[in-house]
Amino acid sequence: MNDILIQNTTTFFKKSFGSAPQKIVLSPGRINIIGEHIDYNDGYVLPAAIDKVICFAFEKSKTKKSKIIAIDLNEVFEIDLTEEIQLSDVVWTNYIRGVIKQLKDNGFVFEDFNCVFSSNIPVGSGLSSSAALECGMIFGIAALFDLTIEKKDISLLGQKAEHWVGINCGIMDQFSSVHGIEDKVIKLDCNTLEYEYHNADFKDYSLILMDSNVKHSLFTSEYNTRRLECEEGLSIIKANFPAVKSFRDCTEEQVLSLKDKLSEKVFSRVHFVVKEINRVIKACEALDKGNIELLGQLLFETHYGLSQEYEVSCEELDMLVDTAKADDAIIGSRLMGGGFGGCTINLIKKGHENEVKSKFSNLYLDTFGIELKFYDVKISNGTTLL
Repeated sequence: MNDILIQNTTTFFKKSFGSAPQKIVLSPGRINIIGEHIDYNDGYVLPAAIDKVICFAFEKSKTKKSKIIAIDLNEVFEIDLTEEIQLSDVVWTNYIRGVIKQLKDNGFVFEDFNCVFSSNIPVGSGLSSSAALECGMIFGIAALFDLTIEKKDISLLGQKAEHWVGINCGIMDQFSSVHGIEDKVIKLDCNTLEYEYHNADFKDYSLILMDSNVKHSLFTSEYNTRRLECEEGLSIIKANFPAVKSFRDCTEEQVLSLKDKLSEKVFSRVHFVVKEINRVIKACEALDKGNIELLGQLLFETHYGLSQEYEVSCEELDMLVDTAKADDAIIGSRLMGGGFGGCTINLIKKGHENEVKSKFSNLYLDTFGIELKFYDVKISNGTTLL
């Protein structure tokens, strides 16, 4: 699949600029196996790069302008690197403007370049196509002009570019896009950026995402509310247990003992967070032992917590996970990402993929009148130079 993408991008580049590209970069999307909504609650996340990528072709420009072509959008964007960089109404260009601004602001010296890019990452499905775009651009510019930028710094520059665009994202997306290794997940501490790899051999199971094709507008307001509720809960926990510095130090027993001192909502939120931090640790142990059935069970538990305690699910996602739970071919399923729409991540017994897709497709269409999309994903390498 990526071979065709590389070929098409290279061919388009030659047609556009009359020469072969000097550098080709692949930058992947990402999934998160488990550890949802705990990146801002001092927990660990367990992301991985996937085999859905953006392919970039680069050359040094022979003119005083940089020209960037988005093949999939059939749009061209030109920028003068000597001018002040400002936000544009053409949204996709802002991610690239943001990257160039971050590189310049951080003292990196480079000249004009031409770039063509194309993608097979489904946009808007929660697979972080924006992080792939940012990190791939930085990686390509660095390769083209011999800039030395550490992987960690590529992640941080990408994150800052996205903040400049106006999206206050955490570090997980960019970090996993850059640091991915085939058949490995990354246990990442989003505060310290300490990380370790764990095996991700799913053996007799396929990893399939089901895209609900819905996006409920609740996400932004509810996300901010959850953060405030968790902060309130943590301050009450700290007041009662001075040894607790963060949710990571907190036990479920401590939370349960404070049930009367926390409002019902705040109790539910912090109970989910403390249990989810423990589930990430259990998931790493399960993967290390090759116990994929236990990992599946943990996914179901996470979904229950996200739906009932953290309340970031929706009717469509709950229906997909409930149906998965009743299906013998599926050993684990949960909503992935912020919630209120997007994808579920599913572990499905090999050989049963097509029957599962057919069944879910028909059921979902009958129930909601919406077409369900499926993405087969494999855990893959991070941003690379071909």
